[in-house]
Amino acid sequence: MTWVYDDGGRARAGFKGEAGDCVTRAIAIAAQLPYREVYDELARGEADAGRARSARNGIRRKVYQAYLEYLGWSWRPIMGIGTGCTVHLRADELPTGRLICSVSKHMVAVVDGVVHDTHDCTREGTRCVYGYWFDPRA
Repeated sequence: MTWVYDDGGRARAGFKGEAGDCVTRAIAIAAQLPYREVYDELARGEADAGRARSARNGIRRKVYQAYLEYLGWSWRPIMGIGTGCTVHLRADELPTGRLICSVSKHMVAVVDGVVHDTHDCTREGTRCVYGYWFDPRA
């Protein structure tokens, strides 16, 4: 699978340094939204849930799930308990289009079979995909 460096607009939005912002970055890239807008919405969700108002170091599932559902995106689970890995982070195993893939301890944007992230997280095509978010209207 091809990988391209993409910070989702983080640097352009004025953020500096490294962060554990994969959820923010993946949503900004896949949904084609400004990084700052996504960051602010997720940070607001974290604050509303009683956590620090930040999207810098991880977002709880209930927060990003609510935001993605608000955007009209849908979840397609791939792995179930005891099923083993059936889909890997590979172009030939994922549908085309704009996806936000959930993999172990990470979320990553995949656009038409190309990983968009700050590093190559594919593990040479062996990384299991737990499921992915997609826009059914696209």
